[in-house]
Amino acid sequence: MKKIAIALLCVFAAPLAHADDGTWRFTVGAHNVDPTSDNGSLAAGALDVDVGSNWRPSFTAEYFLNDHLGVEVLAALPFKHDVKLNGVAAGEVTHLPPTVSLQYHFSPEAKISPYLGAGVNFTWIYSEDSAGPIAGTELKLKNSWGLAAHAGVDFKLENDWFVGVDARWIDIDSDVSVNTVQVGTVNIDPLVYGVYVGKRF
Repeated sequence: MKKIAIALLCVFAAPLAHADDGTWRFTVGAHNVDPTSDNGSLAAGALDVDVGSNWRPSFTAEYFLNDHLGVEVLAALPFKHDVKLNGVAAGEVTHLPPTVSLQYHFSPEAKISPYLGAGVNFTWIYSEDSAGPIAGTELKLKNSWGLAAHAGVDFKLENDWFVGVDARWIDIDSDVSVNTVQVGTVNIDPLVYGVYVGKRF
């Protein structure tokens, strides 16, 4: 999966090096990373995992290859998720989920402009705090590469400004270790949804 994701990332990002003749689209918004309801289990099924959701400010930059096709980069402030084991608070995880997508805008000049996209996500998990039943242990979650799907709608305003809503599904699976011993895999696989305001240049 990692090799496939890196290859797709290179394909999607390459046009950004030739951005002299195209147009750009920038957005600022707020998005919620809402993990799937079934986050898996650890320790051979003894511990059911529940990962909480979190809202954060988000940012995108999209370069248009033509009127309909664009390459978008998604960024955000760090997301923090509470983690429960068998319903008991067991820690907090902080991560950044940058995503690169190839997107198709069906009606870019219309007042209501829907779009679909697909791309690659890299989730960088850089802070893990243990608590409750595992307090005092070294909790580690591995970084994750995965595919992403995207859908949204822009609502055109004046002077190239717009507002919009969108949603993504991202494949995020992270191997978990406690005191360097691997105890299983967490399936986060969130739906990421939110609102934004943007401008096209």
